[in-house]
Amino acid sequence: MEIQFKKLELEDKEIVDRLFKMQGSRSCECTFANTYLWSRQYKVEFAVIEEMLVFHYITGKKRFTFPSGNRENLKKVLDLLMEWCREQGEEFHLAMVTPQNFARLEELYPGKFTIEYIRDVADYVYETEKLIRLAGKKYHGKKNHINKFQKTYPDWSYESINRDNVEECFQMALDWRKENECDADPGKNAEMCVTLNALRLFEELGFKGGLLRAGGKVIAFSIGEPVCDDTMVVHIEKAYAQVQGAYPMINQQFLLHEAQGYPYVNREDDAGQEGLRQAKLSYHPAFMVEKGMVSFVKEDGQ
Repeated sequence: MEIQFKKLELEDKEIVDRLFKMQGSRSCECTFANTYLWSRQYKVEFAVIEEMLVFHYITGKKRFTFPSGNRENLKKVLDLLMEWCREQGEEFHLAMVTPQNFARLEELYPGKFTIEYIRDVADYVYETEKLIRLAGKKYHGKKNHINKFQKTYPDWSYESINRDNVEECFQMALDWRKENECDADPGKNAEMCVTLNALRLFEELGFKGGLLRAGGKVIAFSIGEPVCDDTMVVHIEKAYAQVQGAYPMINQQFLLHEAQGYPYVNREDDAGQEGLRQAKLSYHPAFMVEKGMVSFVKEDGQ
């Protein structure tokens, strides 16, 4: 059988957005923009099968994403993917599978699959209002950082990112890349390529963004988008390390100005980096979006 997988292009945005929206997932991967930008760094292709969207990752262990779209066709699509793998001589794996996805798999194929949840790719989801207000003892440190920032930089200002100021963010990102020696680290370099392309294609990808100025200069910016009806996802956040309080300030201001009406904010995973994990935990997530790898249950003797 033949499934027409192809590289993701900008003209695919409308259909990908529509099928992701039908899924209603809070997972940070479930947006066209995020998938498109990272598909320039890792080998991934996609197909629309029976009104369902499937991505096929071909870097490292080959795997599919859990199909998104018309849920009535889920079993048919999974059966087709399993048959395709048999014909290709490829093992069948599903990646980024949430507990809700796996429960559906269990209904359709009882006992056929196993899942291994991967802590490093679990998304941190927060209550937006709590990250704006920063009220109470547990946010006392964050509030202090913001107060110090406002006192140190009394001329600070916030602006939504638009075609008039996006180039300043681009130049700041280039500066940030140099300061943080990203070219010497493949992971950091890939992340910066995504950041720069996000700014280049800011309007085309439908992003929301915000920046902070101090002394007239851009010192921080943040980029995100809605991932579903009740959740905004923050994909990118950059600030100068030497500007104390810039990170908590852009975090708060972006949500205040760009995420009103979205009860939750997904601030993505920590990629297993201990410093990043502690920073994300310090904001007290409401819950995590767990994701795992699904494989066939191995038979005895295999």
